Order: sequence, then C-alpha cells, then structure tokens
Amino acid sequence: MNESRPASPRGDAPDAVALWASARVTELVDGHASVPRYGSTAWQQLPGNDPKKGAAVIVAAEMWRRYGDEDELLAWFRDAHRARGSIGSRKTIAELNALAKPAPPRPVQAATGWPPVAIPGRPGWYRHLIDGRQVDVQRTEQAA
Repeated sequence: MNESRPASPRGDAPDAVALWASARVTELVDGHASVPRYGSTAWQQLPGNDPKKGAAVIVAAEMWRRYGDEDELLAWFRDAHRARGSIGSRKTIAELNALAKPAPPRPVQAATGWPPVAIPGRPGWYRHLIDGRQVDVQRTEQAA
C-alpha cells in the first residue's frame, strides 16, 4: 500500500483512490506497524478501536477495488497454470480459418404471429406469411 505514485487503472495518471487509501493506512498505523489481514484471527483479536483494524479494512477494500474477488482471482491463476493438451491435438491454422468464415446467410422467412420481415436489398418490400406461403409485398400494396 505504501506506493509513492500508484498508477491508475488506465495507466496514464496517478490513481487518486490508491493514493488516498495509502495515506489513510499510513496515518492510522503511523508507518511502523504491520497490518493483519482483514478477517484473520490476528485481526479479530485486536480491540475494536485499534487503528490497525481500520487500516486492515482499507487495505482489503483497496485490494478488492483493484483485483476483485480473491477466490475468482485464484481460480483464474489455477486455470492459467493448468496443463494444456499436446500441440498435436490442437486445431490447425486451416481448421481455424475454416471456423472463422461467416456462415451462409439464412433465407428471410416470415413467421406466424410476427410482423412482416423487410427483405434485404429490396427497399420497400416485405415478406408476409399468408395461408402458409411466403409472399413478398411492396409496402404500398395490401397483403391479401
């Protein structure tokens, strides 16, 4: 917590919140005492008015603000370090390129209970479902 100029999450300027938190912790413990982890046995055994107790709360809040949930962070580390399959079992560049190609366009179809569908490339034309048939109608015309 005792960083001289913590970077902001964007990395372009000092992080004002981190500076404030660091100053409060330093003020509370006068820079000489170690702060127990929030919620730990050592923290619970401190008297309620001990400044280290308040400093631990600020440190925990600042860690949460910066890094989020500790369990989620640890799960991310475990996943990042888990063994991966062999390189031979991975998809080839050709397979990845084939998967990246867009799917062919689906035909425009009107559906029962839905309004008419605008037909791409034909301004003013709409597809209606009339008596189970797909019927294209220009906006100025009335569907039969």
